[in-house]
Amino acid sequence: MKKDSKIYIAGRYGMVGSSIERELIKQGYNNILGHTSKELDLRNQEKVESFFHWCKPDYVILCASKVGGIYANNTYPAEFIHSNLTIFSNVIHSSYVNHVKKLLFMASSCIYPKNSKQPMKESELLTGELEPTNEAYAIAKIAGIKLCQSYNKQYKTNFISCMPTNLYGPNDNYDTMNSHVLPAMIKKFHYAKINNKSEVVLWGDGTPLREFLYVDDLAESCVFLMNNYNETEIINIGSGIEVSIKELAETIKDVICFSGKLKFDTSMPNGTKRKLLDCTKLEKLGWKSKTTLKDGIKKTYDDFLKGHTKFDRTFQYEDLY
Repeated sequence: MKKDSKIYIAGRYGMVGSSIERELIKQGYNNILGHTSKELDLRNQEKVESFFHWCKPDYVILCASKVGGIYANNTYPAEFIHSNLTIFSNVIHSSYVNHVKKLLFMASSCIYPKNSKQPMKESELLTGELEPTNEAYAIAKIAGIKLCQSYNKQYKTNFISCMPTNLYGPNDNYDTMNSHVLPAMIKKFHYAKINNKSEVVLWGDGTPLREFLYVDDLAESCVFLMNNYNETEIINIGSGIEVSIKELAETIKDVICFSGKLKFDTSMPNGTKRKLLDCTKLEKLGWKSKTTLKDGIKKTYDDFLKGHTKFDRTFQYEDLY
């Protein structure tokens, strides 16, 4: 990409999109396009087509999605599959029609089967059943991948797809019902501290293993892929490091300086035992994450403290990822 290329970020104001914009600016790119969902509803085909016709972006990074946690995915599956299928179809097709030079589609590690071999290689896609709690969302993401691959095959486009692991960082979603595990813990420990609670109770026994990637590392990898990867096959993005839920909780407890006890409610479910991406493919290209989990949590907590009252929001389409 040239420094003055028109780069459209679909989902510019969400956690991922805003991080990608910061990384592009840091690297000297100066012609970045993007709108809020109120300014441009990506579910509206006519408006999306009009935007592409008049703005003619050279490059597209598609990270806009309707997202939520287990509760939202279970309660509103029709909204998750319909909204996301519509968004992905509108943006990808308009990119083809308007001769976009390259598009990066942001998928998710939830696309892999629930019983995938660990660590999960890209070849695991569509080899087994999906996790039922987020099946609708995962199917929409898989459809986005297949759209990109089909357009590449039939129309010779350059549409690539990446699979990030669990993300966290500035501008995350801290909603009580719909946030993911790391931001949920930050919020829980923070309020336990300021309310002088004696303990924090977490679900399960703390043994499940998870991989986390700081969102600014993801943004750097996305710009790297836009400049260095042109294959139809999907590619994983992760830190390559996994920690137990207990280790994660202890790290967050330490960062926030909560002096109370940590208690696990073993009557509640653990979730998937292990989720780790195999990032050999990306590392061979020359990119590896840099931010340690503790440093990333410190930066994330600093961002939370700057405006945590605004983070208690319900899930919505918006530009979240």
